[in-house]
Amino acid sequence: MLTAEMPGVGSRRHICGSSGRGPPMAGLMSRRAPRHFSCKAVVAPATHTNGAALGAGKPVLDSPLWRDSFSPDSQHNTASQLYRQPKSISPNRLRLFAGTANPALAHEVACYLGLDLGGIKIKRFADGEIYVQVQESIRGCDVFLIQPTCPPVNDSLMELLIMIDACKRASARSITAVMPYFGYARADRKTQGRESIAAKLTANLLTEAEGNQPVDRAIKSAGADRVLAMDLHSGQCVGYFDIPVDHVYGDSVILDYLASKRISTGDLVVVSPDVGGVARARAFAKKLNDAPLAIVDKRRSSHNVSEVMNLIGDVKDKVAVLVDDMIDTAGTITNAAKVLHAEGAREVYACATHAVLSPPATARLSSGVFQEVIITNTIPVKTEDHFPELTVLSVANLLGETIWRVYNASSVQSIL
Repeated sequence: MLTAEMPGVGSRRHICGSSGRGPPMAGLMSRRAPRHFSCKAVVAPATHTNGAALGAGKPVLDSPLWRDSFSPDSQHNTASQLYRQPKSISPNRLRLFAGTANPALAHEVACYLGLDLGGIKIKRFADGEIYVQVQESIRGCDVFLIQPTCPPVNDSLMELLIMIDACKRASARSITAVMPYFGYARADRKTQGRESIAAKLTANLLTEAEGNQPVDRAIKSAGADRVLAMDLHSGQCVGYFDIPVDHVYGDSVILDYLASKRISTGDLVVVSPDVGGVARARAFAKKLNDAPLAIVDKRRSSHNVSEVMNLIGDVKDKVAVLVDDMIDTAGTITNAAKVLHAEGAREVYACATHAVLSPPATARLSSGVFQEVIITNTIPVKTEDHFPELTVLSVANLLGETIWRVYNASSVQSIL
């Protein structure tokens, strides 16, 4: 039970899809045969009003989606049908708890697994201090704490650390921090003198203190045993943790949705909004039948300020898909879209896993330069940040399947 005020699932415009079957809970500790699940992004009509299908009469892309490798059927249910699934489970050691950062996503994950969220009391004192109490026994249980460190970043991070500490003191057998969005990931290296590497510091706070660390250290490490993160800003962030990290990618959900758009393969080009995102865009293009790649060269004059310089590649009369891991103030991706239009692109789509949407992001994204802006619900989108071109896809099934596999010591790589 969360005492902090949290938005309900119905108050957010998100899309959640399911194959209609969650993992059976009888015999949860072992499985006699491999499980099969799918994560289908289902788009409600209100999220996007589009014209006729693109590329009519032409060959369409047929991307090799991760769900196709283990989905036994093509039946998909809506979010309302997902929440009506029966919850007949046997006693088990898997426990899910949600912080206050994104409770709607945590509820969807629990529904996918056929579980109820565990009881936890989280409140804030008048001076801003956070109080956490686990309200059920978790002794000997495998605990998964779902808490993205999204804005307000510091409050969300501190809340996660205190939740980990509370579970550790309650004698949980293992604690996995499930962070759909990892704040401070952009501070992953030193680009100038006298800078901090906050991503490494944050990783240290989450992991357990070693015996050779000084006992008078100001901040003790919280004590998580494993981290489950989605679309970290850079690959080296995985190495900052001294505990196992399961790194999953939200592009599988976005690729699934783009395939439903039936864009002609000859008309499609994947675009990286900057040089740093070339590897991400190349991997994305490879999954779209090895689509051509273009790169926008930019020069950043300061933090959250960018200036587009050149375009590498051909986008004339093509449908350009801009791919990035996050959208913060939307300056980079909006400037890139303007260059693409100037170079003759027919339509421009923006795709990103994390929608931070710091002002003036909403104004820029809704200015008319994008045919559609496709994001996921790793970070909750405020009501005032919605606009007609925005489509929010749910990653709940992907996270739920990953949690299930981690709990059962199964391969996570096979679903990526």
